[in-house]
Amino acid sequence: MSKELNFEEKYNKLEEAVNKLSSNLSLEEAINAYNEGLKYYKECETILDQANQKIEIIKED
Repeated sequence: MSKELNFEEKYNKLEEAVNKLSSNLSLEEAINAYNEGLKYYKECETILDQANQKIEIIKED
């Protein structure tokens, strides 16, 4: 059973994918790194959107 990664861990995975794309990769490796990065980008974006919603609710009180 794998544990869910927190925001910081997902962000680090995103950075790793970006760094991979900056290196000399085959087309297949580049596509895989891009897809991995996109996955973590979307997950980080969701977490940040949820945090922003919570902040907006707190500000309204």
